[in-house]
Amino acid sequence: MKTIIVPVDFSKFSENALKVAAQLAKKENATIIAVHMMGLSEANLTKEHNSMEGMFFIKLTQKRFEEFLDKDYLEGITVLQTVKNYKIFSELDDVAKEHQADLIVMGSHGSSGLQEVFVGSNTEKVVRTASVPVLVIKNEHDFTTTKAVFACDYKLESLDVFKKAINLFRLLGIDTELVYINLPGENYKSTKQIEQQIVDFLVHLDKSSHTVLPEDITIYADYSVEQGIFNFAKKVKAGVIGIPTHGRRGLAHFFSGSISEDIVNHSELPVITFKM
Repeated sequence: MKTIIVPVDFSKFSENALKVAAQLAKKENATIIAVHMMGLSEANLTKEHNSMEGMFFIKLTQKRFEEFLDKDYLEGITVLQTVKNYKIFSELDDVAKEHQADLIVMGSHGSSGLQEVFVGSNTEKVVRTASVPVLVIKNEHDFTTTKAVFACDYKLESLDVFKKAINLFRLLGIDTELVYINLPGENYKSTKQIEQQIVDFLVHLDKSSHTVLPEDITIYADYSVEQGIFNFAKKVKAGVIGIPTHGRRGLAHFFSGSISEDIVNHSELPVITFKM
């Protein structure tokens, strides 16, 4: 891991994310790129009078940025800062691509999204559109966990994202508890059917770099994907939850609709999402 993106709105929530990014950066000798998205109107940047006003806000933001990043826990870490006038949070992925980032770490306070600049459903927008993994941090968190839960449907379309998740958790030195959430209703499958689906999935893994056996995957029954993941994570005492995302369609297979956003919003644990 070489580069970590952290969106900053100067709130305590973005500082929670910055602290976790600092822990990861020190562990992986990575660079942090702190991004502030101003969201000024085009009029403020194009008209002569308003352009001066826009430049004032940019300079004010840069000064505030320097003060915000003056933290002891960032000592010894290369921290770059950039101010963007983006108003659409899906454009944060452009920053990640520009800098070839490996991870986005962002703060959130739950179902109402991030405060100040990060309002409404901006957390969900980033999760839905980012091509790199997104780690969402809710509270002040000491990210020294040694165990993660990764939930998947074990269909072939999930193979690449499964590899990404396994590789990232191994890179971070985090053991991964793999789980399939079995639901009642029309999508219900017997244990035998699920076990066969898992076997068919695992035979497509590159065994030289991914050693996963069918018995490494737990089949856990619950009434919803969200509750099943939370209950299983609590059972195994996990410190982070990993899930695949599937754009606006949510997660693949039974991860449909807005399940991914619900998990991100309602989880007390940090959640890391992997785009399919």
